[in-house]
Amino acid sequence: MRIISGKYRRKLINPPKNINVRPTTDFSKESLFNILNNNFDFKKIKVLDLFAGTGSISYEFASRGCPEIDLVEVNFRHIIFIKKTSAELNFNQINAIRNNTFQFIKFCKSTYDIIFADPPFDLKEIKSIPDLIFEKNLLKKNGWFIIEHSNKIDFQKLQYFFEKRQYGSVNFSFFK
Repeated sequence: MRIISGKYRRKLINPPKNINVRPTTDFSKESLFNILNNNFDFKKIKVLDLFAGTGSISYEFASRGCPEIDLVEVNFRHIIFIKKTSAELNFNQINAIRNNTFQFIKFCKSTYDIIFADPPFDLKEIKSIPDLIFEKNLLKKNGWFIIEHSNKIDFQKLQYFFEKRQYGSVNFSFFK
């Protein structure tokens, strides 16, 4: 796994073997951030990274100068790795929160310019996530919610959906 762009461009991140995740591919991550770069000034936004896994998406935002990133991950080993990696890279803007994503959403009082979610593709509640984000008003005006998913899931009929992009087996559905 590597950071694609920004201050730490090409920096390799090597998660330990005991972290079992499906990281977003470099190709799809680069494509996603090209889209976001054309629509947001990273130095002025607040980001929420749900189901953060290794923290890969948060590192991309931090490397590009994003000043405020809340990251939510339930797995304790993952949080330890994320905090260690963030400290090594001086990513003080990353606030790693160990919590169940659904519990976090339920009680969250903040709003964000970008919310990114990369739940397990086989998560039973995956289709409910976009509605929860909008019910809780977690997006700022003109904010975007992006969910990574398999091609077995179709979000196109949901309210606020505006675009889907596919990169190999990785799909991103965009909402605003």
